[in-house]
This record gives sequence, structure tokens and C-alpha cells, in this order.
Amino acid sequence: MDVLRPLLIRIGGRVYRKNLVQEQAFPREEEEDFYAGPGDCADEPCGAFVVEETERGFQCRVEVPSPLYKYIIGKKGETKKRLEAETRTSISIPKPGVEGEIVITGQHRSGVTSARTRIDVLLDSFRKKQPFTHFLSFALNQPAIQQRFLQFKEEVLEKCSKDHGVSSSLFQNPAKLHLTLGTLVLLNEQEIQKACDLLQRCKEDFVEDFLGFSQIAGGQPLTVEVAGVEYMNDDPAMTDVLYAKVRMKDGSDRLQMVADQLVERFVASGLMLKEWDRVKLHATVMNTLFRKDPTEERNSTMTGKSSFKERESFNGQNILKLFENFHFGEVQLDSVRLSQRFSSDASGYYATSGQLCFS
Repeated sequence: MDVLRPLLIRIGGRVYRKNLVQEQAFPREEEEDFYAGPGDCADEPCGAFVVEETERGFQCRVEVPSPLYKYIIGKKGETKKRLEAETRTSISIPKPGVEGEIVITGQHRSGVTSARTRIDVLLDSFRKKQPFTHFLSFALNQPAIQQRFLQFKEEVLEKCSKDHGVSSSLFQNPAKLHLTLGTLVLLNEQEIQKACDLLQRCKEDFVEDFLGFSQIAGGQPLTVEVAGVEYMNDDPAMTDVLYAKVRMKDGSDRLQMVADQLVERFVASGLMLKEWDRVKLHATVMNTLFRKDPTEERNSTMTGKSSFKERESFNGQNILKLFENFHFGEVQLDSVRLSQRFSSDASGYYATSGQLCFS
């Protein structure tokens, strides 16, 4: 067929051009034997993890938190059996609740490598579905801030209680006012310790520089002003999250720089998933998730699976107008905390698993 004079086809009163399609035939490739040789690597480069040669073949060890064992085992052991059959390996898993290593053994390196890769994929997939257990935070629960917050709550309920959806159940617990930097899924003590160790390395690597730290005077304090309110979504008449704005009193961006660098390090370590290009520094004061479930963690806009609950928005227009410049106070931030979700310490704030102190 002449490509300059293609065949025309009329369909439904319209004219379509039929283009020339050259189908290229490929010789049928025979399936290669997955176990072509004991030195072959399938699914993953051999250097991505350690596969040891033993007297009986090869083995690979995987550190896995015990809560994730069930995803490797599967219903009635079906996932584990399928992995073993398809990769011709044996997979040994510790007893439920017992921390340890999953050990993969097999006759061929390629089979062990394939099993390890598939296990890694499964773990990564199911870990992302776990609700977060910890988060990095700056505490904003100093007595003066709490007092001003309670005054804010009282005035909002006095002046705006007739606005659609506004009720006392929307407000944050004053003892848990905070800034959230990022959330983490830490499923055993080893992962918690890894996060704590990383916090300390961050202090040595860059936090001390940002704070002008010296052995004599310590670091320059991060004094912030908490003032004004803003909403998260597009329509103030349909607000889900109302937050207090936070800025450095000296007008610098040191707090933003510390927050961004911390999150970047935790993402690079695999302990945290990247959600935003920059940390949005804010202190949640009202959240419709609190209305739906009084026991819901009053943590921030980032609340794991619960963020997908059906929410009843409130009309925040009057609140935004009346409290646009409401001053919650000033606070000197002295540490970044690895806070535990669904917990409280003696002060009413979240229990702390570890912290990076600025002094």
C-alpha cells in the first residue's frame, strides 16, 4: 500500500485513514531454565545483599520485625509454600512474637537471591500499609501556650458555635500541642534504636552547625512565635484541619532548615517515607478526625489509615476572620522528640522513645 495514498474507511458518516502497520516477527524465545547455573543471579543483582555459600548450598539472612512474619507465611502457610516451591528454597521463620532473622537456604544462589528479592518486595508492600507508630515532633505544650490555646477554644465556642460543624470535640488536647516533622513505622526495639541512633548522628552532622553550637555556650535557642490560624483544604467553608502558624522570632529559616534536613536523613535511611518536598511547619488546633473518634490520636494532619475515615467538615470562615491574628505565645524549642503514638507521659505529652537535645 502506498503510504501517501492510504486506504480510507467510512464509519458512521466519518472517514478514517487506515495506516500501514508493519508487524515485526520475532523468533520465539524459549524459556530459560531459571536455575541455569549455580552462579546466576535472578531478579536482583547479587551484590544487593549477602548470599553466603555453605556446605549444603547457599543461604541468606533477613532481619524482619516479628509483626511482619504473617505476611511471609500467608494464610495457612500458602505464601511461604509458594515462595519455596517457585524458588526451590527452604525458608525458616522464627516463632510468632519472637524477634529474629528469616533464613533462606537453597541449592542454587539464584534461587536464594530470588526468594530474598520476593520477600523484600512483600515486606515493603505490607510495611507501607501499616499505621505509623512513632513521629518526630517539637513539643508546644508549655503552660503559657496551653493557657492561650484554652482561651482560643473558649472564644471560638462562644463566638462560632452556631457555625456548621463547630463543636468542642474538634479541638486538640492542649497537653499534646506539637509540630510534626514526619511519621515512622517502627515495629520492634531494634528499629526504635536505629531511629534514636540516627537522631544523634543528625545532631553531630548538621544540627549543631545550624544552631551555632559551641561547647561553652551550647546552641542558639530556636525561639518560635505561634500566632494566627490557617486551614488545610481549599474551601474554608468545608474545613477539616485548622492549624496555628509557626515562625522563627528572629525571622530566620533555621527551624525550617533543621526540619527539612532531619526528614531528608530519615527518608534516606528508609525509616520514613517522603511525603512532601518541604516540611509544613504547623500546629494543629482543630481536626475533624477528633470528632469521629474521641480516642483517635490527636497527632496532626498525618494520622495513618485513619486519615481516610469519612469526615464531617466544619465551616471555618468566621474562625479564620475573627482569629486571623490570635497570638498563642512564644516558645523556645529545646529538642526534637521521637514520640510514640497512642501514648502519654507524666506531663500528658506523648511518651518519648528518644530525643535530640539542643543544649
